[in-house]
Amino acid sequence: MGVMMPGTVDVDVASVYSAIEKSAALLDVTASRDIVLPVLSAYEDALDQAVIAFRVATNARHEGDFDARFTLPKEVDPYEVALSKGLIARTDHPIGTLLSDIQRLCPIDSYGIDFGVTSGFKKIWVYFPAGEQETLDRLNRLASMPPSLAGNIDFFTRYGLADKVDVIGIDYRSRTMNAYLAAPPECFERETVLAMHRDIGLPNPSERMFAFCEKSFGLYTTQNWESNEIERISYGVKTENPMAYFARLGTKIEHFVKNVPYGVDDPKMVYAAVTSDGEEYYKLQSYYRWRSVSRLNAAYIAARDKEPA
Repeated sequence: MGVMMPGTVDVDVASVYSAIEKSAALLDVTASRDIVLPVLSAYEDALDQAVIAFRVATNARHEGDFDARFTLPKEVDPYEVALSKGLIARTDHPIGTLLSDIQRLCPIDSYGIDFGVTSGFKKIWVYFPAGEQETLDRLNRLASMPPSLAGNIDFFTRYGLADKVDVIGIDYRSRTMNAYLAAPPECFERETVLAMHRDIGLPNPSERMFAFCEKSFGLYTTQNWESNEIERISYGVKTENPMAYFARLGTKIEHFVKNVPYGVDDPKMVYAAVTSDGEEYYKLQSYYRWRSVSRLNAAYIAARDKEPA
């Protein structure tokens, strides 16, 4: 497979499907045409302007799947499209009204969707306009919000996060919600990372995880509707050398990192989290097409611009 320079990739349904198929195969995952093509076709009109990325996770729960994601303009309602095309089923669960509630309350810059190449449609991201972060006080007015968001307001306030919501992620498959937060620098320091995990009852991170957090540009929390607890905190790092984090995490990941032919000169995103039972796992995001003028990459751009020349 030849290397394609950023910005030169084709973005019609057939070419993106082919790229997904080849990339998933690097992890011994077989993409399902019956799952992938309907998703790409449903949002076909938006593909030519989209940021498109692929992601793989290292934990056992994600074994055998491979995710693709892309951005959508605010004029496209991703949930209504997914319903109308049969990608997801309508539900009476509060998650079914969360996006429309957010749309009524908040200004929105753009959206993103995520799907698994064997499991189908998973998530919608809601990107708030740059510099217009939402507050938990406003978001908690929505009856469809997970109760753990309001129930942990003291936690978010204590660490300077309550007014820093950049992005909301809605996972329809696992019925969870992510709040992506523009965290102050101290949230990535060892003592604060330790305190935050202890405050919400998560196991202490390993030394390796502490070192990872020190390089983070942002974090997100995960909530569900069945618990008043915060499920986990995940940290994000941008890197040109993802194997610095993945060296001991299996030959499939290494093979993918070294052989994925797309976006080779673009930064990679690595996310890390500790589960409630102490398992630490990582997610790697590599770009099929990178566009710097996108809210998807705003956190990376902000982190990069803070670095010394």
